[in-house]
Amino acid sequence: MSYFSNKVVVVTGGSDGIGKALVEKLLEQGATVATCGRNHDKLYQLQLQQTGRPLFTMSADIGKEADCKKFIDTVAKTYGRIDVLINNAGISMRAMFQELELETLRQLMDVNFWGTVYCTRYALPEIIKTKGTITGILSVAAFRGLPGRTGYSASKFAVNGFLEALRTEVMNEGVNVMWVYPGFVSSNIRNAALNQDAKPQGKTPMNEAEMMTPEECADKILFSIRKRHRSLILTSLAKRTLFMTRFLPQVADKMIRKFYFKEGKLIK
Repeated sequence: MSYFSNKVVVVTGGSDGIGKALVEKLLEQGATVATCGRNHDKLYQLQLQQTGRPLFTMSADIGKEADCKKFIDTVAKTYGRIDVLINNAGISMRAMFQELELETLRQLMDVNFWGTVYCTRYALPEIIKTKGTITGILSVAAFRGLPGRTGYSASKFAVNGFLEALRTEVMNEGVNVMWVYPGFVSSNIRNAALNQDAKPQGKTPMNEAEMMTPEECADKILFSIRKRHRSLILTSLAKRTLFMTRFLPQVADKMIRKFYFKEGKLIK
């Protein structure tokens, strides 16, 4: 029997990328899964693909507290418990700080930081009862500020600090809080990244084919949840970046600059 058999798992942002892969893997392993997203059509297609399996979907904007509360409360009322919360939903950005509208940063904080806070706050009483797990899907940007991604970096740093503090608050209640640094994973997050005017760019500057697949990423995340790890660093690039940031920060500054700028211009 799988670790996730008969467990109720909540995954935010489950209609694309890592979130969708997590939903599919969890259902395969016998979990009852609840997910949300802003795109009703994608959620509907996901539901059709998983016909006959215990999947609950709801349209919700996790940047709005009322939507998060309604989603979490509905899941708890429908299934009577929540064993795992995976805070996956998020958005990115690509724009120089001096050029962007501040609305871009507000949206990043609303979705990435406050969305995690809202869902965690309303799910926490249920997870304490089940001595379950709260997980945050973060980024290299959670420990290393990235140029052209000031709002994204700020929001991920904030989530990292929030989860680390929460972990020490609830660890004696049997709750495990963990966070994941995926590195570059092939997903829709770069296509949906906001530009300087807070509008989706609709394209990616990266070669997605060379990145870790969402399915491989999901497998590693679920393994770490089963083992109740504290954190998980995925991809060799993320591990090298963390090492350089901690021990050779000035060298890391130059390497990051070189990676994100070509001929003095930000890669968008």
